[in-house]
Amino acid sequence: MKNMKKLLALGLSLVMSVSLLAACSGGTQGGAADTPAPSGSAPVGTDTPAPGTDAPVELTTVEAGKLILSTNAEFPPYEMLDDNGEPIGIDMEVGAAIAEKLGLELEIMDMGFDAALLAVQNGQSDIAMAGITANEERREVMDFTDSYATGVQVVIVKEGSDVTLDNLGDYMIGTQMGTTGYIYASDTVENGGYGEDHVIGYDTGAIAVQALVNGQIDAVIIDDKPAQSYVEANEGLTILEGEWAVEDYAIGVQKGNTALLEAVNNAMAELKADGTFQSIVDKYINAD
Repeated sequence: MKNMKKLLALGLSLVMSVSLLAACSGGTQGGAADTPAPSGSAPVGTDTPAPGTDAPVELTTVEAGKLILSTNAEFPPYEMLDDNGEPIGIDMEVGAAIAEKLGLELEIMDMGFDAALLAVQNGQSDIAMAGITANEERREVMDFTDSYATGVQVVIVKEGSDVTLDNLGDYMIGTQMGTTGYIYASDTVENGGYGEDHVIGYDTGAIAVQALVNGQIDAVIIDDKPAQSYVEANEGLTILEGEWAVEDYAIGVQKGNTALLEAVNNAMAELKADGTFQSIVDKYINAD
């Protein structure tokens, strides 16, 4: 396993952050009063007290009365589509619970992974939840809540394959475009990656797995939970033993929207304290 992967190792499986204050990254921003609201945005009053006071803060959301969540519903069990084509999963139910805590109506926008992140940056959505890792590059353009879960990235191969974690760089690897798996794997060998000539980016993890089934690539780097789903659905595939990387998930918020960031963090803390968050996780992930 590459040294880069070891540097990323922060945990072993899905674990809830002790603080559990909102999803998708941790970062602080400038006050909302100093940041112009995005076009079409509207302030929404909440019961969340402003820091150091008992007075409620005023949230700025894209649309009054709504919490708009952008996602990429290709990451089971965090986000996926049901039989009717509607987004469901851990992140979607947590997003709905957060919206309820804030007295808002949740609206979900399903799009490509990169587009889901850009939607928050451009003020088209209020939060982004899509199994997002709060790395330094993303922190430059977005703010993140505290981590709410830890994801383990693994490698899927065909049964009987000669591919191992140690020789992975000698083969053709597929990943979902825009994910940290793609970013890390396609980086130079000097930086711990395998080089762009050994990595192919696909629009979704499912397409990458299909390319593996078809023999177009030799391995797929993807998070453990969706990996398990894909292996169960495709006979002849297996997951290599060991972790390729371990990283934290957090919720993305437009940079500078401190009031919303703190409100989401507070809502998540309450969801953890009253058991709602764990009950949602248990619904989708069997601890056994």
